[in-house]
Amino acid sequence: MKQKSLNSLVIRLRICIAVLILVLISFALFSFTVHKIADDFLKQLGVTKSVADEKIAQSILGGSIDVYGLKNAKNIVAGNRAAVAKDILVYTKQQVQTAAFLKSYNELRAHYKPQFQKVQTVEEMRQENIAAMQKAVKDMEEIIRKADAATKPIFEKSLVDGKKQLKDAEDPNNKSYIRYAKGYDELVRFNQQGYDKQIADWEAKYPANHLLFVKKRLQEFLAETEQIDFDAELTTKNGKKVFVNPAYESKGSRWKMAYRAGKDVIATSRAFAQQWISEIK
Repeated sequence: MKQKSLNSLVIRLRICIAVLILVLISFALFSFTVHKIADDFLKQLGVTKSVADEKIAQSILGGSIDVYGLKNAKNIVAGNRAAVAKDILVYTKQQVQTAAFLKSYNELRAHYKPQFQKVQTVEEMRQENIAAMQKAVKDMEEIIRKADAATKPIFEKSLVDGKKQLKDAEDPNNKSYIRYAKGYDELVRFNQQGYDKQIADWEAKYPANHLLFVKKRLQEFLAETEQIDFDAELTTKNGKKVFVNPAYESKGSRWKMAYRAGKDVIATSRAFAQQWISEIK
C-alpha cells in the first residue's frame, strides 16, 4: 500500500510539472519576486536551479515532460497543488525570457531549417557522369590485371562496355543531356517552389519569435484540456486504476494527465494560458 501511495504521489507531481511546462503566465499576476519563488519551490522539488532550468527548456522545446530526478514528490503534492503549479509557472515564464532559453531555441530552429539543394546544370551532370565512368573503367582495368585466364575475357568485355559508356558520358550531344536541358528551367522552378514550401512550413513550426513557439504549446494545452470530466469514476482492474467509462479509458495520455491533475490545477492553468496567449503577438 505504501508503494502504491508513493506511486500515486509521483504521478500527481508529474501532472503539476506537465501543467507548468505547457502553461506560461505573466509576472504581473503575482506580487512575490522570482527569487522568492525559486527559493520556495525549487527546495520543494529537490533540484538545483540549473537542473530546473534545463528540465523546463528540454520539456518546452522537445514537447515532452522531463521529471526525472525530482526527489521531493511527497512534499509537493501534500500541499496546495494549484498554488505550487502557480509558483512553477511564474518561474517558467521567467526562464523562457532568458538569453539561455532563446539560444537553445534558436539552435533547435537552425537545426531543423531546410537546406536548399541546388539543381545540377547540364554540365555539372555531365562532369559527374564522366567522373563516375572514369572510375568504373579504372577499377575494371585493375580487376583485369589481377584476373586469371578463365575470367579475364569476361572482364575485358565489361571493360569495352564501360569505355563505350564513358564515351557517351563525354559526348555533350548525348540525348539524355539534351532532354535534361530542355526540362531544366522547369525543374529549377519546381525545385524552388518545393524549397519555398519547406521554408514556409519550417517558419510556421519554428517562428523567429520564440514566444510564438511557446504560444503553440499553450494552445495545445487548451485544446487537450477543453473537456475533462473530473467526476469520471475509476475502478481497479488487475491492480491498476482504470476509468469505468471505456470511452475515457481510450483517451490519450494528456487527457488522463489533466484528469489526474485535478479541476483546481487545470482551471487555474487554463485561465493563465488564455491570458498569456492574448498577450503574445
